[in-house]
Amino acid sequence: MKITYLGTGAAEGIPALFCNCDYCRGVRQRGGREVRTRSQTLIDGELSIDFPPDLFLHAQKCDLSAIRYLLVTHSHMDHFYAHDLILRGYKYAERMTSPLLTVYGNADVISVFGECTAREMKPSVLENIRLETIGAFEEVSFGGYRVYPLLAQHSSEEPLLFLIEKDGKRVLHLTDTGRLPDSTVEYLSEIGGRVDLVTLDCTFFTSPTAEGARHMGLDENMRTISRLEEIGLVDSRTKKVITHFSHNARPTADALAKAEAEYGVIAAYDGLELEI
Repeated sequence: MKITYLGTGAAEGIPALFCNCDYCRGVRQRGGREVRTRSQTLIDGELSIDFPPDLFLHAQKCDLSAIRYLLVTHSHMDHFYAHDLILRGYKYAERMTSPLLTVYGNADVISVFGECTAREMKPSVLENIRLETIGAFEEVSFGGYRVYPLLAQHSSEEPLLFLIEKDGKRVLHLTDTGRLPDSTVEYLSEIGGRVDLVTLDCTFFTSPTAEGARHMGLDENMRTISRLEEIGLVDSRTKKVITHFSHNARPTADALAKAEAEYGVIAAYDGLELEI
């Protein structure tokens, strides 16, 4: 299984769109891996987790028309920019690798799709987009994948996280979320087994994470890993990837390298590819 981190920034991206703090100004000058688009993770080139406003940039790195399945964590704009789906066909897209796209999301995601595409969606484009409403703890299967949607601590809608299985490999996607709800940990314990890779929300990076926060930092990442180790889901062989960084946390290259060495994690950057 190949995991590609196309976007690794929080909602505002890095450098943030309208920010002139010292860090954002420095990133504009330095460029490189500290530049971060909004969150999108690709599995085997055909399954995408989230659909951000930076798809035009992501399309320079991969064939977005090859995406057959889209798992949406929640309806916030940085994770589901449905407007761009009006361009998936008609005169805007020829010779698509996979004309049919199936979108899986909660009720708010499906509603946002309708709101954002109502004025410009062409019937010929819409006929190749299928919408499937899913909820936490309701297993779904498609294309050789088995997906376990999990409950996140993030927003007033039903935000989702995902455990994804295919061909004996398992990925646990924990972005966006704060401290995992007990119901999610209990459900994972019931499923059992171990995962090959876990992606962790690290929006706050080295800043402390409040118990009721909607995101995590390294402190909560470590608590989460410990909880998952207790139920046997994570072990020393599991790749632990931190992502979804905010400019407020100042995730410099040096600071991330230090965190990798100290905490045994992999700091994602836009374009990072991992094999499990």
